[in-house]
Amino acid sequence: MVHPFSSLKQSRMARMSALAVCAGFAAQTQAGGFFEDSSGSLESRTVYFNRDFRDGSSSSPQGASKRDETAQGFILNLQSGYTEGTVGFGLDALGMLGIKLDSSPANSNSGLLPSTGSDPRRSKDQYAKGGLTAKMRVSKTVLKYGTLLPDLPLLKYNDGRLLPNIFNGAMLESQEIKDLKFMASRLDRYTARDSTDSQDLRLNCKNKRYACNITADHFTMYGLDYKVNEQLTAQYHYAELQDIYRQQFIGLLAKQPMGPGVLAADVRLLKSDDSGSSRAGTIDNRAFGTLLSYSLGGHKFGAGWQTLNGKTSMPYMDGTNPYLVNYVQVNDFANAQERSWQLRYDYDFKAMGIDGLSFMTRYVNGDNIKVVGRNEEGKEWERDSELKYVVQSGLFKDVSVRFRNATYRTNYSKFARDVDETRLIVGYNLSIW
Repeated sequence: MVHPFSSLKQSRMARMSALAVCAGFAAQTQAGGFFEDSSGSLESRTVYFNRDFRDGSSSSPQGASKRDETAQGFILNLQSGYTEGTVGFGLDALGMLGIKLDSSPANSNSGLLPSTGSDPRRSKDQYAKGGLTAKMRVSKTVLKYGTLLPDLPLLKYNDGRLLPNIFNGAMLESQEIKDLKFMASRLDRYTARDSTDSQDLRLNCKNKRYACNITADHFTMYGLDYKVNEQLTAQYHYAELQDIYRQQFIGLLAKQPMGPGVLAADVRLLKSDDSGSSRAGTIDNRAFGTLLSYSLGGHKFGAGWQTLNGKTSMPYMDGTNPYLVNYVQVNDFANAQERSWQLRYDYDFKAMGIDGLSFMTRYVNGDNIKVVGRNEEGKEWERDSELKYVVQSGLFKDVSVRFRNATYRTNYSKFARDVDETRLIVGYNLSIW
């Protein structure tokens, strides 16, 4: 197994080791809830991924015309409780294993598996990654250092393939004040979803919007979530990828009973600028999006609008998901000056007496895109569907089967490619204790 943090600086390893030793020592002297509140789970994922770029040529300058692979993944998640006392210590462990089931050189590089060093067209038979997280708790404040899976508006790890991206750094979360949550984080490395090696943080360069391989020493983030009442939550977050971009986010989450159903709103405003030495050049973007939905029985109807202003596309860190209402299965709709709208429908078949079965479909259309080197207006659209079933009883209870399909089309094929995509995911989460 190749450890993802083997290339970290010795000083970083020393800090992490020191925290781990402290946690272990405290556990021995004050066993308390360290073991009693611990948990362990093993998640299994079998993923079939097929992406057809619709250009009909394996010699396309943008790469092969098809990606088609199947792989098996396992995620072991062990979490301790905290030692007794005013200051509690704990230690978590995360281990991941990916195994190739089906792959060919002509259709590899799907994002499920890493390629071999000798031939980038061939996928490895298996790969593994993981790490430790030391944690400390005082009252309602928790500090973690080590391997992280952050799930915040401006720091949301990507989990769209076999194994998720993982990050290394520190994260603080505090809820000392009623209804107010404070978050802070500083990251210094990440391991891609189809990799075993930790690497420098970098700017995402989808469709060559920005130059690729623009790296940063660290990423910092601060955030406040305030629960105004049971129906309304207000958010403010700030983040900076050193010497590349800084980003501010304001959000509102609201829900209100209306007639026989519930009306919900998700409003997001992001402002992005270049920072420090501006290693990626000028960054100037303001993104506004809102998603409204109405739930009635098993039905949920949604409609969204998103508009981007400024000279450039919205920046975000590689390995994370951009916090946009129209970020969907294939595309992010985050191009410079793009306007996009979404229609969505969800149905929970529990309303018909079929527990565990659900369906989703949506359509997103974008236009007014400013494409570098072209005067013509860029346009794109995507249609997604998902059918999911979770077995409710019997030998295969809690096994989930999810079928996802997407169609994406664009008129600026020099940078983006038309896509027909199918994903089939069979999952099971086993609680070890």
